[in-house]
Amino acid sequence: MKKSNQDELVFLPLGGSGEIGMNLNAYGFGPAHDRKWIIVDVGVTFGDLSTPGVDIIVPDPEALKGEKILGILLTHAHEDHIGALGWLWPRIQAPLYATPFTAYLIRDKLREQNLLQEAKLHEVPLGGTVNLGPFECEFVTMTHSIAEPNGIAIKTPLGTVMHTGDWKIDDTPVVGSRTDAKALTRLGDEGVLAMVGDSTNVFVDGVAGSEGDVAGALVDLIKPLRGRVAVGCFASNVARVHSVALAAKAAGRRVVLAGRSMHRITAAAKHVGLLGDLPPFLTDEEARVWAPDEVLYLCTGSQGEARAALSRVADGTHPVVKLGSGDHCIFSSRVIPGNELAIGDLQDRLADRGVRLYTEKDHPAIHVSGHPCRDELKQMYDWVRPRIAVPTHGMRRHLMEHANLARDMGVPETVTPRNGDLVRLAPGPAQIIDEVPSGRLYVDGGMLVTEAGEAIRERRHASSNGVLVVSFVLDKGGRIVSDIDVRGIGLPGDEGTPLGDALDGLAERVEDVVRGLKGEALQDELVVEQAVARALKKASQQIWDRRPIVETIVLRL
Repeated sequence: MKKSNQDELVFLPLGGSGEIGMNLNAYGFGPAHDRKWIIVDVGVTFGDLSTPGVDIIVPDPEALKGEKILGILLTHAHEDHIGALGWLWPRIQAPLYATPFTAYLIRDKLREQNLLQEAKLHEVPLGGTVNLGPFECEFVTMTHSIAEPNGIAIKTPLGTVMHTGDWKIDDTPVVGSRTDAKALTRLGDEGVLAMVGDSTNVFVDGVAGSEGDVAGALVDLIKPLRGRVAVGCFASNVARVHSVALAAKAAGRRVVLAGRSMHRITAAAKHVGLLGDLPPFLTDEEARVWAPDEVLYLCTGSQGEARAALSRVADGTHPVVKLGSGDHCIFSSRVIPGNELAIGDLQDRLADRGVRLYTEKDHPAIHVSGHPCRDELKQMYDWVRPRIAVPTHGMRRHLMEHANLARDMGVPETVTPRNGDLVRLAPGPAQIIDEVPSGRLYVDGGMLVTEAGEAIRERRHASSNGVLVVSFVLDKGGRIVSDIDVRGIGLPGDEGTPLGDALDGLAERVEDVVRGLKGEALQDELVVEQAVARALKKASQQIWDRRPIVETIVLRL
């Protein structure tokens, strides 16, 4: 980082800018050579076809190595905001601060990595304040699709930053309090230097909608149904869990939880006094003996996750939830981009069992977003009135459009950083002053590896190009004294088909290559292996238009 002798207030996103998920945002104060930092959120994103074998991806905090980190503040308990704590806390060791519901779930993360005794976790009351060196941090109550979402007003000697976290405006939130408009207006009156804010729904006109309206729509949908009823939703959406449970009660049904996350989240909610107005959930044993018309199954897996409850229901392998002809499954959630194929496959499997499906496409009122649409963003700018807008939590197009909206609202300055851009917020005009290392770490085989790691690279290569395994025996003189075994993995064809003929041809190619080597080359197994690999990759390009990984095994008598 570039050096300066004057105090500066800087913002550094290391995750969540130019992407939706994997949030990690740092704020620094002081001269560059003696800067003090706080971190807001430490989240994950999830693997896809481009990361074979990797389910969890976390931001790389290398840029903060050796820096003075005074604290880590968590806005809310979604995985893209707290999910990386168990993996990254050892690298960014600092006290943790969160409101009670979020703190409950953070303890689970720390416990899984045996960090519960080492990491210091402080519970902050709703609306509470934390003082960390030059940072006075006020937790501001928001509404979102999880319990206890918070914005954080970060007050420093050079100005106040309003970090919104994930939010929406919901006048009837079902669970928790409404967005604290009075606190936001007060901050605006006091003067806000910058607002760092959610950009997810910036292209959507109007407002996201209220959870209270969803509750009524679920009652209307569920009450007349007969047979078994299952509802799939995000377990973290405690308000939706509450709405479904009330709809079940109105229909004369009792709720059965299906999925580990449902049990974990509802336990956290009850720990902080939520869901106390609901009838007790049925146990698995009770669910087996209750009549189908008297039970509602609340399930994880609405995004098509292979190991979640709904997927096992669709396969007929769930030990408790059994759906078939005449039964119903309601998807009270949206399709997250990238999950279309998995969700479609899940719904096809359920339909094949005779289950009738209900989604937001045919029943729009059964789901609302947890992120602000354009009218809500405008209202937030009216409340806070920042001098600088710094859009985050969105793809590049979201950030740029959010900046356009902020300018339309009269915000004098906008900055749209990428991960790794160091933004000076004060003194002087807001601008990107440096670029620091940023990237991703993959959780692979229970350990953190870099995204450029050899194992991931080879796995990607093998997934698209296949593998050839070649083995043979050489005598001391370098002659082949065994059959040449060539096996193809992930290459077109089967044994006894053109693949078999191709492999035979490759064995002949190996023999020609070895015979062409002379002198010392024949005595060096590495030279032999490299020569064989080059020849087989070239031949494979001609046969299959592929360059597979070639694993050559040379045994020496």
